Amino acid sequence: MPKLSLAAVPQQKGSSYPVPFDSKAAGRIRQALGDAGGVTQFGVNLLQLPPGAWSSQRHWHSAEDEFVYVVSGELVLISDTGEQTLRAGDCAAFPRNKPDGHHLVNRSNATAVCLEIGTRVADDFAVYPDIDMVFDASLGYYAHRDGTPYPPK
Repeated sequence: MPKLSLAAVPQQKGSSYPVPFDSKAAGRIRQALGDAGGVTQFGVNLLQLPPGAWSSQRHWHSAEDEFVYVVSGELVLISDTGEQTLRAGDCAAFPRNKPDGHHLVNRSNATAVCLEIGTRVADDFAVYPDIDMVFDASLGYYAHRDGTPYPPK
């Protein structure tokens, strides 16, 4: 596979979360590097978080493993075990089906960049422990914990 050009990989700003849960991740920018390279069994995203931005709502996955590697800047990893500062060269792993809600927050004054790597599983189910939201990948939409779908964005 030839070298990927970052300039040619589309940037996706914000999130697909329903209102009002989308606001904290509105500033994030993702580039789907794995998709651009034709990778299908796992995802690789280049994530840019400007000051104040969140990577996501705190969540965990039933069937997908996740791994993050900080390329530059400083991020705060918030999980069920508390807060940890991650800097360039630091990484964190989130095994599938371990109910440890997590996300990254940029509390610094500069943009932070990290790689997100994760498996792709059709029957994954994501739980958002701080809010009334779940995501069932087999259905393809966000729902309340009782299963009622959120309106499409």
